[in-house]
Amino acid sequence: MTEMTDAPDVEDVAPPSLDEDNRLTDEFVRSVSEAVDEGNSNLAQELVNPLHNADIADLFELIDEDERAPLAGALGDLVSADVLAEMNEHVREDLIEVLEPGQIADLTEQLETDDAVAIIEDLEEEEQQAVLAELEPEDRAAIESALTYPEESAGRIMQRDLVAVPEHMNVGQLIDYLREHGDLTTEFWEVYVVDPAHKPVGTCQLSWILRVPRDIAVADIMKREQTLIPVDMDQEEVALRFQKYNLISAAVVNEDGRLIGMITVDDILHIVEDEASEDVLLLSGAGEGDINEPIRDSYKARVRWLIANLATAMVASFVISIFGAAIEQMVALAILMPIVASIGGNAGTQTMAVSVRALAMNELTRSNTRRIIGREFRIAILNGGTIAVLVGIGTAIAFANPVLGVVIAVAMLINIVIAGFAGIFVPVMLDRMDQDPALASSVFVTMITDTMGFLAFLSLAVASGMVSF
Repeated sequence: MTEMTDAPDVEDVAPPSLDEDNRLTDEFVRSVSEAVDEGNSNLAQELVNPLHNADIADLFELIDEDERAPLAGALGDLVSADVLAEMNEHVREDLIEVLEPGQIADLTEQLETDDAVAIIEDLEEEEQQAVLAELEPEDRAAIESALTYPEESAGRIMQRDLVAVPEHMNVGQLIDYLREHGDLTTEFWEVYVVDPAHKPVGTCQLSWILRVPRDIAVADIMKREQTLIPVDMDQEEVALRFQKYNLISAAVVNEDGRLIGMITVDDILHIVEDEASEDVLLLSGAGEGDINEPIRDSYKARVRWLIANLATAMVASFVISIFGAAIEQMVALAILMPIVASIGGNAGTQTMAVSVRALAMNELTRSNTRRIIGREFRIAILNGGTIAVLVGIGTAIAFANPVLGVVIAVAMLINIVIAGFAGIFVPVMLDRMDQDPALASSVFVTMITDTMGFLAFLSLAVASGMVSF
């Protein structure tokens, strides 16, 4: 008699979803894609259902662009508002394009205001209005208010849902208020205390509220010193405030000083990551550097800086052309020129990276600029002297020409010192002119180090009498 066995569960046949680095495995991604291709929505949902929202968002980012809409259709309700909030903005735009305004509105109503704004702000104006028309009046008013603030400002990233109470309450009344009002936000770390004009006068951490007797006045336990965030403050400055003062959350106030929202540390973590990535990518001229960014956008972002680099390279080439006759007389000059320019460029890039980071972190200000320039100058002297000795000795031995060794050593020292100065001077000057130092510093620093390196080396070669001008 044959024994009947149950069909294996999906857990028994599905490949592991995450590897040791907590990333979705190739086998798992292929299994989900194959289930969608075969029209087996049930299997796709069973595979994806155990995943965290962030992992589901990663799944959409890992598959091909033309597979995303079918996957969303197969997963149905698993593509929740929280999944959209975790998703890369370019991938999210692809999905939103296939959704109706009513569907987008249903999803955004489930999110905190800041996450809902992040989704709606990426839509075209016409689509924005269609989605806003589908929202509840209260949600629509909150989102429309947020959209009036500048992009990447505190007003865009703040949450409207918070707990604010008058200072005349005692702890017992506050606890009863929190228990009885089910419409209050469910996630908060502190309660804001406001005066009759709704201006924040202090904060109470939940741990304090839970550990003191009920008859103690809120005004007696609240912390009066607090960091208030102006609604129009740039999000990068907001992140610096959180980092400097070790904040968990902070109140956002309007121009009249009235409490209108709060920002929490989970939002700041995303900002810190985004701003750090942005500065690194701007230094390289790679635009957003997002692998999900449309090819046309990546092309436009990168090619303009390549054209700018071409223009600056022509300046260096012009300097070389002036000494064309000298180079023809000694081939060694042509061999050694790239070394001078390359080392100088690397030295300038090192200093520039430190300077841009210091400016971004508010560590380099008007009050310490001279000291930092002096510090980088001394470092450049030490680095330049070390490299000059090494390259000078190596050149003298390789070409059996001590004079050439001295020439390249002095040129190397000069260029590294100039590179160190340019690496801090250019970002500081751009910052003083209210320009982003991460965006344009590399172009100018490269031009300076290449041009001055060639000029110093070839001029010294002529001055030494090895070649004629």
